[in-house]
Amino acid sequence: MTVFGVSLLSGGLDSTIVTSYAAEEVDHLHAITFKYGQTHVKEIDCAKNITSALKINHKVIDISFVQNLSWYSSLTNPGKFKTPTQRPETGISENIPITYVPLRNTIFLSLGAAALESEVLNAIEEKHLDASTISAKLFMAPNAIDYSGYPDCRPEFFYSAINTVNLGSKLSTEYDVDIEIITPIIHKTKAEIIDLGMKLNSPIELTWSCYGASETPCNYCDSCILRARGFAELGIQDPTLGNSKFDIK
Repeated sequence: MTVFGVSLLSGGLDSTIVTSYAAEEVDHLHAITFKYGQTHVKEIDCAKNITSALKINHKVIDISFVQNLSWYSSLTNPGKFKTPTQRPETGISENIPITYVPLRNTIFLSLGAAALESEVLNAIEEKHLDASTISAKLFMAPNAIDYSGYPDCRPEFFYSAINTVNLGSKLSTEYDVDIEIITPIIHKTKAEIIDLGMKLNSPIELTWSCYGASETPCNYCDSCILRARGFAELGIQDPTLGNSKFDIK
């Protein structure tokens, strides 16, 4: 079986580890990073460095227009909305915060699936590969355990979404090749995710998790707090912090 894959890589911790996982599972892998007007644009440069380290194909796709559509978020409209900081860990997943970008994963999933379908259709129709010997996998890094309560990170969202994608795809309808959505960390704690990354020799030291736009992590946003907790639970130093010590707030 020849496996074609697309991995959606933000440049953050989770998507980097998932992309490292995909690199070991896929014969033909492309990583895609979306530039959607996010405040933490530094993660795009991180994604470039990560794919270089992993030696995999990479495209940065500019969809900055999304910023004007999914504007009700502090990540796309920081002038209007402030990113919450120093939220108690016990309350991080209780309410959907203003860092939620409206339907972001729905948009990303659709675009990633379109890119994957194009690759596989080309393999079948132009390169004459036998469709029965092909599988198509879209790798994403949602997490429903240590996360900020985003509704589009839940397993039930992905169960529903992939059914819709395949109902609308030529690949599934004509060639009976269903696109699979692979979410290997969706049920893992942050510590378990990091542990997986260490076992995969994922370039964690190149990742960026902070919602801020500064050169160094803010240490106070939800993403920084959850990342720090994961490393603390494992009893290891976050390699991006050098010799400094991060105290969980």
